[in-house]
Amino acid sequence: MEHRTTRAVIAALALLATAACQPAQTGPATPDAVSEAAAQAAASAPALGRAALDVLATLPVKGRAPKTGYDRDQFGPQWADVDRNGCDTRNDVLARDLTDEVVKPGTHDCVVTSGTLADPYTGRTISFVKGEGSSVDIDHVVALSDAWQTGAGRWDEARRTALANDPLNLLAVDYSANRQKGDGDAATWLPPERGYRCAYVARQVAVKATYGLWVTQAEHDAIAGVLQGCPGEPVPTPAPAPSDVPAGTPQTAPYPDCAAARAAGVAPLHRGDPGWSDGIDGDGDGVACE
Repeated sequence: MEHRTTRAVIAALALLATAACQPAQTGPATPDAVSEAAAQAAASAPALGRAALDVLATLPVKGRAPKTGYDRDQFGPQWADVDRNGCDTRNDVLARDLTDEVVKPGTHDCVVTSGTLADPYTGRTISFVKGEGSSVDIDHVVALSDAWQTGAGRWDEARRTALANDPLNLLAVDYSANRQKGDGDAATWLPPERGYRCAYVARQVAVKATYGLWVTQAEHDAIAGVLQGCPGEPVPTPAPAPSDVPAGTPQTAPYPDCAAARAAGVAPLHRGDPGWSDGIDGDGDGVACE
């Protein structure tokens, strides 16, 4: 009897220890909770124009947490309308990153049915048509699985949903390149288009700094290796919504011309960066104010 009791106690303690390692399970996040989480993250974003190398130096370096418990559903419904503009996040990103986009009538200019993408990952020009799933993906620049293993596994669903739908962490890209990337970090995958690598890792640094995620040593070294070739590469940051800009404060996005972008210390700009405007991309190659 004593042995049975001892074994039962040991089993109970083991169960409690296992449960303590799992992320807290909560119900579906409310829209208000997600909006609040997004606002809190934005308030933590690194200053516009700050060098990505400097921001990288502020990120904690740790080993990966276990992937145990990870599931895409832990990051909320796919393509939620976090900013409450009436359009889901996927269509918001398509409208931001495509040119010559066409929207479906009767959808309040939300549903993008076609357009042209200057793909940052491959340098190719891609024609997008809704329903043809082999052309354009929306990539999480910091993959959700990577985020889970570098801090997000400890969050509530509202914060994870905010990350999964944050335009800072999203780019419209070539479908095949996104599939090759998978859930890799900078240590295992970089865009084939070498000219975009500085902007790519700077965006990863910005996302991790904004949300308080850490980097592994291998990831840190890979990012630092890229940025050493472009030490002045700035981190992108979300542009403030008009309602968030105090009266009398100049609107910084989109930039009216390259002089304004250079004065803000964010040139060159890549399509998808805050402040981007097709009007300042004179040659239409997806990079403005080179």
